[in-house]
Amino acid sequence: MQKEYLNVIDFTEYPGPRYDEQGPESGEKFYVEKLNPLFLKCYREGKKLVVNLDGTAGFASSFLDEAFGQLTFDFGAASLDEYLIIESADEPEWPRMIKEESIPQWQERRENGEAPKATMKYKVHGINNNGDIIERVSDGTL
Repeated sequence: MQKEYLNVIDFTEYPGPRYDEQGPESGEKFYVEKLNPLFLKCYREGKKLVVNLDGTAGFASSFLDEAFGQLTFDFGAASLDEYLIIESADEPEWPRMIKEESIPQWQERRENGEAPKATMKYKVHGINNNGDIIERVSDGTL
């Protein structure tokens, strides 16, 4: 399977908090601007997305939870398992945390229809239970 690559360092050297309202370079913003569009492209083209977490000044776990959690909410854990690779030589604990903690928790939220909180206005894409691509719109209200 062909691969596409996304390096968090290309988004920012200093990943911020969970939500955009909390500060710059948030996990929410990374998801909306980088992770969602590139994962959608890979899903459509049948490619793996390799996300490398190395090279930044560090992460708050909330940044990673929000970004990869929203991805789970929009595409489902099975799609992430098929199309996503998360790498970090610097902190191998981060990919483990995402896979073992964030993804299962957000998959449960997906199944229960508990939409993510939004602190910015955006459109993202995901899939429904039939695998059809759908659009989710956030009005950015709290």
